[in-house]
Amino acid sequence: MRRKRLLPVATLLLCTPALAGTVPATAAPQAAPSDPLRILLTNDDGYNAPGIRLMFQRLTAAGHDVTIVAPLTNQSGSGTKLTSGTTVTVKHPEPRVWAVDGTPGDSVSFGMSEVFADRAPDLVVSGTNFGPNVAALATHSGTVGGAVAALEHGVPSIAVSTGGLAVPVPEPIFNAMRPTNDFTVKLIERLQARAKNGRLLPEGVGLNVNHPVVGADGRGTARGAAVTAQDPQPVLRADYTDSGDGTWKVDLGLVPATAEEGGDVAAISADKVSITPIAPDWNAGSVDFARTATLLTGLRP
Repeated sequence: MRRKRLLPVATLLLCTPALAGTVPATAAPQAAPSDPLRILLTNDDGYNAPGIRLMFQRLTAAGHDVTIVAPLTNQSGSGTKLTSGTTVTVKHPEPRVWAVDGTPGDSVSFGMSEVFADRAPDLVVSGTNFGPNVAALATHSGTVGGAVAALEHGVPSIAVSTGGLAVPVPEPIFNAMRPTNDFTVKLIERLQARAKNGRLLPEGVGLNVNHPVVGADGRGTARGAAVTAQDPQPVLRADYTDSGDGTWKVDLGLVPATAEEGGDVAAISADKVSITPIAPDWNAGSVDFARTATLLTGLRP
């Protein structure tokens, strides 16, 4: 069930055709329409992954003040996990780059507390991720988890991923990261132009952006953008085979399912950019809440 607040965000983003397509990868960077933003950039692939480095370059070229605070190692699939330990190792290998030996959530937490201790960033961007984060993949995604952690700190956030629901081929995905990053800059410019009272997004709302891989080489332009809901399908299923020695072989496979109309899977399958509003809680929508409350009426210990 979609949240009631999805419609206002949809109106904010798509009431004009400015986001109808992606800027070609060869387009020259455009100046931001207003003051540069202070951006905390994180991910779940690791601070030195190609996706985050390309995003750093693109956001910086657009005039923004960007600082990477990201995991030291690959943390894909870590979701919203926060490490419960008494110490954390943090490296500062170069200016504007901090590498936290933990999850994306740990990285955002450290960034808010230490790197941006004087003043919170204007925006947290998490990505660009190698591969999609749609449907159930988004629920377990460290990329989305980093964006959720930012929302918990009261900072607007955008999770960004590149890929479709197919066996990943590295080169086309890497190529598609450039139009992904161009679109992200255009999206941020739209939010800046529409910002009210200084807020880029409604309070407590973030965006999960998924850009498709268009064309055999991934350099193609997306066929538009759509504000979507998270498709409820599971996407992946694990099959386990007993090895007989206490270990089990795990094989992951795609679960065939029909894409839900208006969902993120349908959008990227149609070569469109999917923009899904997200919130830092697991509340059901108002209709589902009411239905469930009716089922539980009169229940007593």
